[in-house]
Amino acid sequence: MAGSCRVVISGVGIVSPVGIGNDAVWDSLIHGRSGVGFLQSMPSNAFPSRLAAEIRDFDPLEHIYCRKFLKLMSRGIQIGTAAASMAMLDSGLAPGTFDPDRLGVTFGSGRISTHPEELVDAASASATSESSFEHTRWGEDAMGKITPLWLLKRLPNMPACHVSIQHDARGPNNTITSRDASALLALAEGVRVIERGAADAMIVGAASSNIHPVDLTKFNLFEDLSRQDSDPETACRPFDMTRDGTIVGEGSAAFVIERLDHAARRGAPIYAEVLGVGAGFDGSGSSQRFAGRGLSIAVQAALRRAEIDPREIGHINADGKSTQQGDLIEARGYHWAMGDVAGQIPVTALKSYFGHFDGGSGAVELAGSLLALKHRELPGTLNYRIPDPRCRLNVAPEPLALRNLTAMSVNRTAIGQSVAAIVRAI
Repeated sequence: MAGSCRVVISGVGIVSPVGIGNDAVWDSLIHGRSGVGFLQSMPSNAFPSRLAAEIRDFDPLEHIYCRKFLKLMSRGIQIGTAAASMAMLDSGLAPGTFDPDRLGVTFGSGRISTHPEELVDAASASATSESSFEHTRWGEDAMGKITPLWLLKRLPNMPACHVSIQHDARGPNNTITSRDASALLALAEGVRVIERGAADAMIVGAASSNIHPVDLTKFNLFEDLSRQDSDPETACRPFDMTRDGTIVGEGSAAFVIERLDHAARRGAPIYAEVLGVGAGFDGSGSSQRFAGRGLSIAVQAALRRAEIDPREIGHINADGKSTQQGDLIEARGYHWAMGDVAGQIPVTALKSYFGHFDGGSGAVELAGSLLALKHRELPGTLNYRIPDPRCRLNVAPEPLALRNLTAMSVNRTAIGQSVAAIVRAI
């Protein structure tokens, strides 16, 4: 980034359906192990889609230092705070080695829904019979049936708050709530904070869990979910001609970013330098002619910021939700932004491993690219067997040796908000 300080990523932490911790996640990605299966944490027979990518064997007490906070944390907050702790350990930023006033947090957060049973007593106190609800009794009787700290588990800014408390990060603190785009937008905000001199280092990332009865109901009603259930591990098929929908999941990844000179001075490991982040939006008419313009704008902005040519990109970590329309729109955006070069750059779509979970999936995808740069190998896209000729992308179905160590990670929301981040190993 010309005219600005250089910002690098020095720590990565991951909690995901394909593993907890960098080594476990990388082992799953490079050996093609899917985290998708039949939903196990709750009954699923009533749902049209019975598949999910769930995190197994997660013990928050292994990562969250103050156990009393657990009662104030939803599952999404727990996994986000855990991922941030892992990133801090990975970076070597231990207490006493940094100025707390110069460490900040920017975290992305998805929807945090309320469990129905949490409001049963309050609803019952307002009911005059099995079929009626007396609104005036809500304030008189029902409010006292809700625990005073109930809301703290549901506020989207709480992941950033808990991460800051856990690591005594007293610098700038912000929350991004832009669904799929949240993780990379959080990265962009963290970079800007460091560039303007307000912090030496930032903890950035995103977390979300859609393994929840309310969210699963919403997703089954309004999202394009795969109805395949004969072989769950093959259900998520980004850019494949036979794709029929995405898979609900949960997860988080967090990153420690800091000035290059700050990281070098303490001998920190460096995964990559953040070259540029760009954002865009489809605008009016996005459902038809203009769908994909926002992604094109985001990619072009990231390239300008990074001051590189599209031919210098070693791989694209695609949003790849495995929906018919979404994947077509994404591919169109790449071609608008980069022309014929878009069909030459190797593409991986990691949602084929762990499904879709708002901003958290974007964070885990970026982490996957950073691990790929570290190991010089690109994980393949699972279940990519019949290329969709309408997409015209160079999707890698198998692991691929990386010689070009510049990566672009991209995310796009269903309504057209897009973001692209370009990083390079140094």
